[in-house]
Amino acid sequence: MADAELLDRGYEAVMTRIVDAREAPHYAELARELDVDLPVARELVHELVGVTPGWVHPGTDLIASFPPFNLQPTQYRVTIDGEAGWYAQCGFEALAIRWLVPGRTVRIDAPCLCCGEAIIVETIDEEVRVVDPAEAVGYTSHEVGGEASTRPFR
Repeated sequence: MADAELLDRGYEAVMTRIVDAREAPHYAELARELDVDLPVARELVHELVGVTPGWVHPGTDLIASFPPFNLQPTQYRVTIDGEAGWYAQCGFEALAIRWLVPGRTVRIDAPCLCCGEAIIVETIDEEVRVVDPAEAVGYTSHEVGGEASTRPFR
């Protein structure tokens, strides 16, 4: 098991690569960047996705999803300052991308999964600049928000 310092450095290296290049590094690249042996970097990839709701492509060591990003196309298309090429893991995760790119415009384009109509959300940091349609809402089938008795919507 990797120590916390290596997990932190590995997480930062993976996230930085995804933000900068729209792709995740292979563990061989991580090994070089983090100055660790190949088997250590390979195991680190699996540990990193194990502590997030991310995953590797089945049967491989290739990062497929590293929240908030998905590394294969999804319906949650993301542009940053007008540059396309990122995809979010889900609609809620898409909203977290703004924290990774301070001061930059993040736009999420996705179809409504009920009717297929376009939904657009645009943010800069904590400012939500566009929600179209204005009535757009989010939905999850998972329980969120801690104990059921403390959730605002039951």
